[in-house]
Amino acid sequence: MPSIMKISVNHQIIEISGQRTLLEELRQAGLEIPSLCSDGENMHHASCMVCMVKDCQSGQMIPSCATRPREGMEIETDSEEIRRLRRISLELLLSDHRADCEAPCTLVCPQGIPVDRVVYLYDLGLKAQAKALVGGKDCSQCTKMPCQKACRRGSVDKSVRIRDIIGELIHDTSLPQGDHPAESCDKTLFNSRIGRFTEPEKERMKQQYSQPSRCLHCACQGRDKCRLRQLASQAGIKASRYGLSSQLPFKQEIHVNGRLWFEPAKCIRCGQCVHRTNNGFTFLGRGFGMQVIIPEQNKANIDEQIAACCPTGALYLKTEESC
Repeated sequence: MPSIMKISVNHQIIEISGQRTLLEELRQAGLEIPSLCSDGENMHHASCMVCMVKDCQSGQMIPSCATRPREGMEIETDSEEIRRLRRISLELLLSDHRADCEAPCTLVCPQGIPVDRVVYLYDLGLKAQAKALVGGKDCSQCTKMPCQKACRRGSVDKSVRIRDIIGELIHDTSLPQGDHPAESCDKTLFNSRIGRFTEPEKERMKQQYSQPSRCLHCACQGRDKCRLRQLASQAGIKASRYGLSSQLPFKQEIHVNGRLWFEPAKCIRCGQCVHRTNNGFTFLGRGFGMQVIIPEQNKANIDEQIAACCPTGALYLKTEESC
């Protein structure tokens, strides 16, 4: 039988097994500790510091995901100081995360139409499904057209003709009436921004996105499962105080295998995909310029299930109707 260990957590003595990481022991005790770079099951090389707690004996902030508990530890998990430092850690991660959580067109639509999904399905030729998402709403009286003014494509050449596309859908009598719209996006959630396009990116956008709508489909496909976004929302972050530092190309989509895709610009270098694959993902470089890459010869070693460990939308499974 493993021995029982006693530690002080938030001025209360609790008993733990001492066989797991401090993060898992605290969670087992019913405490909510956020984390991004650790799955909590194994010891890990801390990178995000979102799971930090305070060692009251030393006065230091320590990563609970990479710390083994010891008898008599005195830990504090929730204070103004800890919340402030966790928030700073999140803001630093966001400064290196180049992505649009939700498409700007969807965020500004006064009728709550999931514009990005509608246009995505329209480009796939799935017009009946696109019309269903519109839900019978008519944009013909929307003279200000905020969706087209917010359109990312407008900074490349000309905005997507969103109002015309929706008008085409709702007036096409060969399509069934769209009376079951999808739930609109939650505008209270944190939304990251991709920043300005470089001139080479603009040229790439023109070539890469020449489908019927010309839409850049900038909304993140992993936004619904993104733990970085969830934690940023919980922390009340509206924008990172450090701005956007990432210079990685927007929507550089790398096909790994099967349905699995990788977007380096969204990667926060947590290392989960590196540590959980054998001859798969790896680190390139050191320090602030370090990147996570997937060598071509390693792609066959990667299972689609690795997407579940990614705390952002950098790794995702692409389906025909995903957007």
